[in-house]
Amino acid sequence: MASIIQALPTEVVYLITAGEVIDSLASVVRELVENSLDAGATRIVVSLWPQQWRIRVADNGCGMNLDDLQQAATAHSTSKIRSSADLWKINSLGFRGEALHSLTTLADLEVLSRPVDGKLGWRISYGNGGKVVQVEVTAIAPGTVVTVSHLFGNCSSRRQGLPTTAQQMKAVQATIYQIALCHPHVTWQIWQNDRQWFTISPARTTGQLLPQILPQVRQGDLQEVKLEIPNPPHSPLPCTDAIHRVSPHSALILVVGLPDRCHRHRPDWVRVAINGRMVKTPELEQTILSAFHRTLPRDRYPICFLHLAISPDQINWNRNPAKTEIYLNEIIYWQEQITQAINQALSISSSNLKEAVHTTRVSKLLKAAEAKGGYNFNPQNPKEDCKNPNSLKALAQVSNTYIVAEHPGGMWLVEQHIAHERVLYEQLCDDWQLVPVEPPIILYQLSLAQVSQLQRIGLDIEPFGEQLWAVRNIPAPLQQRDDCAEAILELSWGGDLQTAQVAVACRSAIRNGTPMNQQEMQTLLDNWQRTRNPRTCPHGRPIYLSLEESALARFFRRNWVIGKSHGI
Repeated sequence: MASIIQALPTEVVYLITAGEVIDSLASVVRELVENSLDAGATRIVVSLWPQQWRIRVADNGCGMNLDDLQQAATAHSTSKIRSSADLWKINSLGFRGEALHSLTTLADLEVLSRPVDGKLGWRISYGNGGKVVQVEVTAIAPGTVVTVSHLFGNCSSRRQGLPTTAQQMKAVQATIYQIALCHPHVTWQIWQNDRQWFTISPARTTGQLLPQILPQVRQGDLQEVKLEIPNPPHSPLPCTDAIHRVSPHSALILVVGLPDRCHRHRPDWVRVAINGRMVKTPELEQTILSAFHRTLPRDRYPICFLHLAISPDQINWNRNPAKTEIYLNEIIYWQEQITQAINQALSISSSNLKEAVHTTRVSKLLKAAEAKGGYNFNPQNPKEDCKNPNSLKALAQVSNTYIVAEHPGGMWLVEQHIAHERVLYEQLCDDWQLVPVEPPIILYQLSLAQVSQLQRIGLDIEPFGEQLWAVRNIPAPLQQRDDCAEAILELSWGGDLQTAQVAVACRSAIRNGTPMNQQEMQTLLDNWQRTRNPRTCPHGRPIYLSLEESALARFFRRNWVIGKSHGI
């Protein structure tokens, strides 16, 4: 009987491999753009003709000489790794050497390139399998231009199985946006059918670039944190190889939308990048969502971009041909570092209070005049400022509801009830205490579900007679409340422990309409500023309104020249 298992022909193997790497217009753009970034490009122009299945990517990178061009499209050829050991210390975006060869299997490929120090540029056309078909000298600036034509021309069924042109263009745009966020220093020009489609201007940081991609988000809605963190304690010692030397430190860049200013209907803007490439890491994405828990309104999600620049030996990129899924070593360590970074970004401290610096002569004169004026309510005392590291000073109470607070950058209105609610909620999360109560609190006509709910959150409850139940311990903050029975009844209606903690904090917090003296207001401000998430209450409502000194100066026309304002 003849064998039914046979080795696949080489051309079929190459076709299968090509299908794993190149499966759409967006994947072509991704592979070519990553090559441009590996070449050190700071300006990339992507041109698309979707109806003709044609893509061109031009860059100002280091370029290639003739010898490299002649090998560039052969199977598994790359300049980025040399041995199997290099697979565990990947420092580049591309490394498998599959992209250009796969393109020659699925399309017509032409590459023009000139190295930075070269006097001549070369144009090479490749045939099926990466064989060089034509070579000629060409005039070109230093850099590389790759043109892919008739994509999937030899696989008509592949074209028919792809989404519509509009959907593919949306995928291309999303791909470029993702790559641009990881490389904010790059200038991007994207053309479609010989018309400019969109551009992305370079920025110093990712946080400054993000509003170009999310126009509804303003720069002031974002907080950016960059931290240097040590490598995990169990990571290998730094390599002595000069090429692959491992730094003892890693970098964490975090851009978050402040929860009191911006959020999303879907968790579509929780993005994670590692070493210059956007990746899918459910564990880290869930860590980010958990860190924002009880800071946003119900059914709203954060805006967060995380970029880890970590030692290559911490990552295994060989999980998916598109290199979008990875295995990350010491995952728990990185989760802890991310949580701490988000807490730092959401905190309010003297380091992220904007300083109001007056530079004009008129502003200095006005400030000097104000210091002498009798209308300057509750002037600052430098000695008191030293005692208050966060530089928020309670001045007054408005409508027995809002605390007027002064800081070096202007004035804030803080809503006293929800500020206190945030303080109590975090205290309850850190130290959930149930204290005995005597006599017990008697509740009437509870359902079995309500009884089970109270037992689930730790309350000691037992029958006390027909339709009566006795509660013998309660959350500590409710101990002094007159409405303790109503609060316990509220807790019986369902939800997890955190929901109960929110309800207790809300019940126990200072109510609006309650007069507060100067010391009480200052104590609340100090405690509130020390919370982990001071910008919103556990229900997601903003706690404070900021009136910056610069905005006040603009409103009162304080930059006017005095003589001209009188028509002189």
